[in-house]
Formats: sequence, C-alpha cells, structure tokens
Amino acid sequence: MSQQEWIGQQDQVGTNGAPGGPREGERTISQLVADASHDIQGIIRSEVALAKAEVSQSAKAVGKGAGMFIGAAVLGVFALIYLFHTVAHVIAIWLPVWAGYLIVTVLLLLVAAILGLLGRKALDSGGPSKPERALEQAQLTVAAVKDATRSR
Repeated sequence: MSQQEWIGQQDQVGTNGAPGGPREGERTISQLVADASHDIQGIIRSEVALAKAEVSQSAKAVGKGAGMFIGAAVLGVFALIYLFHTVAHVIAIWLPVWAGYLIVTVLLLLVAAILGLLGRKALDSGGPSKPERALEQAQLTVAAVKDATRSR
C-alpha cells in the first residue's frame, strides 16, 4: 500500500474509529471541546457573580453597623456636653435649671445606648467576610467535573 492510499484511508476513518467519518447527528470532538469550554466559562462567570454579591451584601451590613456606631458616638459627645452643663448649673444655681439639663442628658445617653446596641447587632449579623456559598459551590463544581472525567 502506498503512502497516498494509506492517507486516503485515514481521511475516511471517523472520530469513533469507524470508516466514513462522524455519523449523522454525532458531534465531532472539536465541537464537544468547544461546548465544554463554553459551559466552563459560564460556570466560572456565575461563581464570580455569586462571590461579588456575597461580599457586597456583607459590606453593606458592616457599613450600616459602622454608621450606627458613629451616631452613638456623636450622641454620646452631646450627652457629655449636657452633663457638664448640668453639673455647672447644679453648682451655680442649686435647683430648677439643672433638672432640665439632667433630663436631656439622660435621654441622650439612652438613645446613644440603643444606637450602640443596634450597631453591634448589625455588625454581628453582617456574616462572614469571605463568600462562603461561592467557595462551596466552586468546590462542588470542581468535584463534579473530576468525577465526570474519571468515569469516561
């Protein structure tokens, strides 16, 4: 058999080793590889989008809690100012003026305490800083791909 005849026979052999090329309805290896590549790209994009969503949600919760702590600090400073005014008026004038200042001071301290507790609760409920669900899903995807390639 000449080299030309041998090459001609190889051209007629299909991807599954049967003569005549791929059967009708069957996809070639290059088509399968292209589809797998496209599917993997889609999975990776989905995993990245999930990770971004988780991190964004956690950052919003932390920002809200930090804002409440700042509010508590500002009100605490105002409460101290009123407390100092109250003490000064108690010393200078022994009664009526200080009663009003004392009531305002106590109310501001209560509001500051409530905001501080709410801020701490918001920070605690912010969740993990790393995208747990996305990492778990990525590990499951890798395991599924490994299992699929082993079974072939």
